[in-house]
Amino acid sequence: MTAALVVNSGSSSFKYQLIELDDERTLASGLVERIGESAGAWKHTNAITGESSSNDAASVPDHAAGFQAMLDAFGKVGPSFDEHPPAVVGHRVVHGGTTFDAATVVTADVEQQIEDLSSLAPLHNPANLEGIRAAKQVFSDVPHVAVFDTAFHQTMPPHAYTYAIPSDLAERYGIRRYGMHGTSHKYVSEQAAAFLGRPLSELKTIVLHLGNGASAAAIDGGRSIETSMGLTPLEGLVMGTRSGDLDPAVLVHLHREAGLDFDELDDILNKRSGLLGLTGNGDMRDVQDAASKGDEVAEAALAVYRHRIRRYVGAYTAQLGGLDAVVFTAGVGENNALLRRRVLAGLEHLGIEVDPDRNELASREARRISTDGSRVAVLVIPTNEELEIARQSAAVAL
Repeated sequence: MTAALVVNSGSSSFKYQLIELDDERTLASGLVERIGESAGAWKHTNAITGESSSNDAASVPDHAAGFQAMLDAFGKVGPSFDEHPPAVVGHRVVHGGTTFDAATVVTADVEQQIEDLSSLAPLHNPANLEGIRAAKQVFSDVPHVAVFDTAFHQTMPPHAYTYAIPSDLAERYGIRRYGMHGTSHKYVSEQAAAFLGRPLSELKTIVLHLGNGASAAAIDGGRSIETSMGLTPLEGLVMGTRSGDLDPAVLVHLHREAGLDFDELDDILNKRSGLLGLTGNGDMRDVQDAASKGDEVAEAALAVYRHRIRRYVGAYTAQLGGLDAVVFTAGVGENNALLRRRVLAGLEHLGIEVDPDRNELASREARRISTDGSRVAVLVIPTNEELEIARQSAAVAL
């Protein structure tokens, strides 16, 4: 039996899963959070036995201590690393620029390149790198693999990724559309083909990854040809705290008229905009609950959120030259039936017809929510980025 440990590291937390590669079972999962704060926390679940353990007052001063907490949890709750030793450790890395178009074994040079790309994802790459370095201290005798969110979108043609700015500036500073959530988009589009029983190479698919971060992708025959996130994860759909698409002159105007400097503008657009900026609450569940109780501000924000998604569905249908499937995934996409229904309402002219009863059915399984007569299949497919990272890591390193 061969296992992979998958790590998704943030600035103050990391999630992990231990996955058996032969049958793709999750053996254990956990979360270490509030790293560097006065009281950290961790939670660990043994998926084989169902036993869980947690500590809400742990001392987790840094990522290295976080990995030690993870090891302690495995020792306490299991499963045992003696029985399921990881043969590879796979790491999510958000931005690979044009340097990385596939999963890559981590070397000193790769670490440096990830660090060099941090200017393109300053909220993500440094944290991803912290996790890699901490994990390598603990698991020094197995290969570590970086799996990049941007890699899947490297198939976009130049006309899709090019911004209309002076080409010398774009080339000098690496300014182009890169896209994110590629691991999820790849996994979900492949699962959609399997669910429909059709070759991936035949399908024209729009994947809507809707979570606190959100993105859309147009996937033609398994290849990304367009995606909503751009140079950074800020462009595109309205998100929990991120603005998505914005006239760039807004920044100039706020700088001139409000006296905001660029650090303040960056903070506003990444951390204080989106649903949070529109309603004061960045959690879709809370915003929708408020709207259901008659909160007009919340309903207006949801209208903006839905409108942005519909705009991308229409544009990507045109880019694809037809459409076989629309797929909802991630926390909001998988669990919010009302949003799905209202996003796709009135798109019958595109061949999209949602079955109300199927849409309302709550399930953790992949499912069809379109009518039998719908020309376009509408699916809900739970994403599994950790499994996709494990697959790619094993393919590269084992």
